[in-house]
Amino acid sequence: MRTVRNAILIAAGMSLICLVLLPNSKTFAQGTKLPKPIFIQGTARGEAQQMGRMFSFNLLINELSTPEDQKALLEAFNAKGNEGLVNALSKMTGKGRISITGTLGYDVNYIRQFKLPDGTTKIRLVTDRPITFGEAWSDSRSSDYNLSGMEIILSPDKKKNSGTLLPACQFKIDKENHLEIEAFQNPWTLINIERR
Repeated sequence: MRTVRNAILIAAGMSLICLVLLPNSKTFAQGTKLPKPIFIQGTARGEAQQMGRMFSFNLLINELSTPEDQKALLEAFNAKGNEGLVNALSKMTGKGRISITGTLGYDVNYIRQFKLPDGTTKIRLVTDRPITFGEAWSDSRSSDYNLSGMEIILSPDKKKNSGTLLPACQFKIDKENHLEIEAFQNPWTLINIERR
């Protein structure tokens, strides 16, 4: 188990929860269906304990989350912490779909897009993670990490596209009242990212 503080995530380019849940964040094209779906392909490469493991993924984005979605998640987290956040996410309609190549995948319920002045686009998503039958039956510790998060950075120079994946995580407030993301395993690095 690895605890990663918000400050460390910002330094690593993964300030997911702040930009996902803070109500004053500026976003692009929120609340409407996209004129054309966004399709992104890439490869997730394991780090540390997952070193040497890789898998391809597909992400289809049909629409972006609304300010109302953002407000609902923030209120749910403030009221009941991670459990409230998971419950609120599970009640939202899918904005897109993510899958490992060759699988059906699952819906992504919260997606935001940010345009930066240099032409870079950041896409951040958080969704409730399907808990497998084996995890639920054995009541394994991994079933407590019932969220997934991802950040994809699409650069004007396609060779600089990058990202980070947290396949199993939970959000918590620590003793100093700081927001932290606790990942079940190390984050995965996203490489070979292409927007189709």
